[in-house]
Amino acid sequence: MNFLAHLVLSGPHDDDRLFGNFAAEAVRGRAAVAAFAPAVQRGIRLHRLIDSFTDAHPVVRRSTARLRAAGLGKWAGVVADVGYDHLLARDFQRYHYDPQEPLPAFAQRMYALLHQRRHELPERLRHMLPYMQEGDWLTGYAYPEGLKRALQGLSRRVPGAAVLATGGPAFLAELAAYQTDFEAFWPELRMAVEASA
Repeated sequence: MNFLAHLVLSGPHDDDRLFGNFAAEAVRGRAAVAAFAPAVQRGIRLHRLIDSFTDAHPVVRRSTARLRAAGLGKWAGVVADVGYDHLLARDFQRYHYDPQEPLPAFAQRMYALLHQRRHELPERLRHMLPYMQEGDWLTGYAYPEGLKRALQGLSRRVPGAAVLATGGPAFLAELAAYQTDFEAFWPELRMAVEASA
């Protein structure tokens, strides 16, 4: 799953867990994890649980197989992650733990929390956060152009990942099939996260 899903799955009222879940994107190795407070380490562990559950899930594997067949090769999982964030954002109030909080308000709340603690972030995320906030990536995921822009950006930043620029159109071409996959997968992921709390 990508940034939006990780933030939503952190749940309400636990800023340390949320922060750790976001920071985990750039935390590698036991020593790096141990440098954070125990409450933040819980978020790092949550991030890893979400990623391992997602990667092993048969529904997600069905999505990635479809994307591999569309020419995305080893990058199919990345496109699925960003594409699932698109589906989450598109119907945010249906999937969010607080249906009264619209996506733009949630996004601004996340940016504010992360900005307050930016000095604690790993360097890569500290550098990325202003661009994320300025471009309002979290809200942008809700739109086809936002999905395409996210994958085009990755295609330029990640060495050898030029094919990701084709990921948005490939995902959108079979959107109904990915929507079906996401609707089957999301409740099971939520249950796995709740069981780990």
